[in-house]
Amino acid sequence: MPATSPAHPERRRRRTNRFLALAAGVVTVGALAAAALPGAATAGEDQRPGGHWPGRYQDVQLLSFNDLHGNLEPPAGSSGRVTEKQPDGTTKTIDAGGVEYLATHLRQARKGEKYSITAAGGDMVGASPLISGLFHDEPTIEALNKLDLDVTSVGNHEFDEGARELGRLQNGGCHPKDGCYTDEEFEGADFPYLAANVLDEKTKKPILKPYWVWKKNGVKVGFIGVTLEGTPDIVSADGVKGLTFKDEVETINKYAKELQRKGVKSIVALVHEGGFPASTSYNYDCDSPGAGDGISGPIVDIASNVTPQVDALVTGHTHNAYVCSIADPAGNPRMVTSAASFGRLYTDTTLTYDRRTGDIARTAVKSANRVVTRDVPKAPDMTELIGKWNTLAAPIGNRAIGWISGDIGNTGTESPLGDLIADAQLAHGRQLDPETDLALMNPGGIRAPLTYAAKAGEGDGVVTYAEGFTVQPFANTVNLQDFTGAQLIQALKEQVSGPNAAAPKILQISSGLTYTLDLTKSGADRVVTDSIRLNGSAIDPAATYRVATNSFLAGGGDGFTTLGQGTNDVVGADDLTALEQYLTANSSAANPIAPPKADRITVVN
Repeated sequence: MPATSPAHPERRRRRTNRFLALAAGVVTVGALAAAALPGAATAGEDQRPGGHWPGRYQDVQLLSFNDLHGNLEPPAGSSGRVTEKQPDGTTKTIDAGGVEYLATHLRQARKGEKYSITAAGGDMVGASPLISGLFHDEPTIEALNKLDLDVTSVGNHEFDEGARELGRLQNGGCHPKDGCYTDEEFEGADFPYLAANVLDEKTKKPILKPYWVWKKNGVKVGFIGVTLEGTPDIVSADGVKGLTFKDEVETINKYAKELQRKGVKSIVALVHEGGFPASTSYNYDCDSPGAGDGISGPIVDIASNVTPQVDALVTGHTHNAYVCSIADPAGNPRMVTSAASFGRLYTDTTLTYDRRTGDIARTAVKSANRVVTRDVPKAPDMTELIGKWNTLAAPIGNRAIGWISGDIGNTGTESPLGDLIADAQLAHGRQLDPETDLALMNPGGIRAPLTYAAKAGEGDGVVTYAEGFTVQPFANTVNLQDFTGAQLIQALKEQVSGPNAAAPKILQISSGLTYTLDLTKSGADRVVTDSIRLNGSAIDPAATYRVATNSFLAGGGDGFTTLGQGTNDVVGADDLTALEQYLTANSSAANPIAPPKADRITVVN
């Protein structure tokens, strides 16, 4: 049965004693035509003779984030930075993320707020770093409990290990195969996971609660949670076995009516589907020149069709940052937000609740994405949690996964390590589909070289799991997609054109793919089309090629928009698993892997 619930009173009491630290966040505000509220009453609680009486309008703080993916420690490299547009039009990057800092920022944001809700837009777990993924994401659920998360939708990655494992994350209990990791049984999530559009094929009912209602002093706000209908296309078949994923709009509209019938008129949709803003700066104004003009992608169609009964949409999945107003079916602007990914941002939204109507005064809604900067004190409880799980992870990190005969570097236009990783992903792709033709790897995802000299007493030439993790820490999955030859050629040209014209991002390529990069030319012409060969044959623009990339590139990351347009997706294991499998299968102490020659791209200077 759909449930209503008080606002976790036991956890709200804890909040009165929470650790509070001075948090200097960078703020950008997007507002829906901020207008004066009707009538004489003001937002908040009015002071009346004899005590506090509630006024007509009550501001409710909604703090939200999405796509944490188990990033408890500060994410490394570009995954741990956000871009900020400056008043003069230039941009700068800011280091961001880490639950020790996220906790401090959220707790500071709640200070003095009597009506505050914290919600999330899915993918809290899955594709997680070692500290969480190694333990089936129990550490992340523990961290979210400490963050006082109230509610979240499921995302596609919540199904990486199937519905039964998702149920365990919700309800607790030791892992059915790996058992308990500590002397205490895993208690599960204090917050509800919402899965309104994920149905059991047999019962035709949602596998988890479709909605949840937050209540305080007569204020009621309902939350409906959905993941993208296309989840089965990007999750392994085992992960979605026995499940049906329904249309997002139809599902939200259905449960919005049900909430209305139950007297809940203020409704927020948590939607694990997103959009693509025209700028990568988190403070980009996507309502310029007009409302919603600066955003594209699936969320635009969803937001344009979800019933006007829904007052705001918290979204995710695309790992982008935006605060936009997109018109609902009645033509009225409605706030649609996303806080990037990995805990680098959170969104601070003010919902002004009208006690007379029980609804949100839409014209007064304000929203801002705020940076989870690392210049604030760490939350001690999060530091303790991270330390506990890192101690447990250490024995795994010291395990040998391969052997090398010399240093394998990660620098240069084409690097030896780039070749090795691309070959590993091609091999993994062929395990998933023998027809896989080639693999492409983004250079920014290779964070360190593999060194021959022993680092921790493991012996010269030994590659440990920890060393492999240092090389590929982002837990991207290996994705297979179909592209035409013309699209493949275009993707290679995007290395040196468009957003990559000034600072080329040269993809690392698997064995068999060769071409010439002529740096004496400009723009896309630097990739010599006639030189592109696969196993010695020219690329046929009309033919279909099966390509392995990581999930970052498969989402169009690093300016490779064409790589975000593939079809017939299959999602494999994470990229580190692919590297580990390749090293283990192709090396031994007696026969180590030699550094690749890095001679697949001919560079003309």
